[in-house]
Amino acid sequence: MVVMILEKVPPGLRGELTRWLLEPKAGVFVGKISALVRDLLWEKICRECRGGASLLIHNADREQGFAMRMWGEPSRRVVDFEGLFLIRVPK
Repeated sequence: MVVMILEKVPPGLRGELTRWLLEPKAGVFVGKISALVRDLLWEKICRECRGGASLLIHNADREQGFAMRMWGEPSRRVVDFEGLFLIRVPK
């Protein structure tokens, strides 16, 4: 399972992601894709983000069962606290 959350990205990039994933809410993409496709999409997002931000959540062999990657300056930050991912909301 893959979840991608995009903020302030070009509409064309969001349109590209709808070819691979469902968009249940604006900027939130969900689906089941291979690790290769996930990594290629992530590289594309990082290249074409243009001042926006993105968060990738995917299955991984970790304590929580998932891993997270961030690009740009999202409104919420991911913090790795002794191997556990936490979300920091700025004040």
